[in-house]
Amino acid sequence: MTSNGILSKKSNHKITFSPHVLVVDDDDRLRDLLKRYLAENGYRVTTASSAAEARIHLKGLEFDIMVLDVMMPGESGTNLTKSLRKKNDIPVLLLTAMGEPKDRISGLESGADDYLTKPFEPRELLLRLAGILRRTDQRGNPESKSSIPLQLGTSIFDPKNNTLTKAGESIRLTRSEIDLLNCFTLRPNETITRDELCEYLGIANSGRALDVQITRLRRKVEPNPRDPQYLKTIWGAGYLMRSDRS
Repeated sequence: MTSNGILSKKSNHKITFSPHVLVVDDDDRLRDLLKRYLAENGYRVTTASSAAEARIHLKGLEFDIMVLDVMMPGESGTNLTKSLRKKNDIPVLLLTAMGEPKDRISGLESGADDYLTKPFEPRELLLRLAGILRRTDQRGNPESKSSIPLQLGTSIFDPKNNTLTKAGESIRLTRSEIDLLNCFTLRPNETITRDELCEYLGIANSGRALDVQITRLRRKVEPNPRDPQYLKTIWGAGYLMRSDRS
C-alpha cells in the first residue's frame, strides 16, 4: 500500500453502514494512511500503535473488526490474536510483510479470519474487510444456516446458538469455524465444492486458507483428526460433513 494508492480517490466499494474498525500498527505513517482511507470509505476508525494499546481499546470500546499488523515491538499480532481467541471472537485481518506460505498458515492458525501481505492494493483491503463482515452478518440471517444440529459422534454443533460440545464439554469456536459449520448444516452428508465453501466464507479459492480452516476444525470435531470420520475430503470435488442426524 502506498500513499499515492491510498489518497488518490475514494473506492467504489464504500459501504453503506459504519462498522467500527480497530487498526493496530506500529508504523505511524501507515496507521495514519489506513485511518484516513478507511474513514473515507465508510468506517469508524480507532487506532493503536501496539498490542498493549489495542487491549486498552478492546476493554472500553466495541469493535466490528480489527486490522492487525503481525510484526510489532513487544507482543506480536499473531500472539495477540491467539490470546483474544480465548475470550473474544472479534474478526481479525492480519497485515504482514512476510508472504511465505508458512507465514500465512501460521497467521490463520492463530485464529485470524484473513491475511493480507504488504504491500497491498487499497481496494483489496476493502474487499477483504467487506468479505469478513459479510460472513459475520450471515450468522444472523436465518436463510444462511439450518436449525438442525450436526451430530458428529460425541460432538454436536447447534446452529441455533453456534455452540459445539464434545462428549458434553463445551468447545470454543472461532468465527471462521462457526461459519464453516453453519455451511455444513445446510447440506449435511453432501459434497460441497471448494468454490462453494470459499464463497460462503467470503475468501478467495487460492492458496491454503480453506485447508487451514478445515484442519483446525477437524481438531475440534474429530476423535482422530489424522483419520477424519466426519469432515471428509472428497478428492477433486470438495468436502463432506457426515452427520448422524440430518
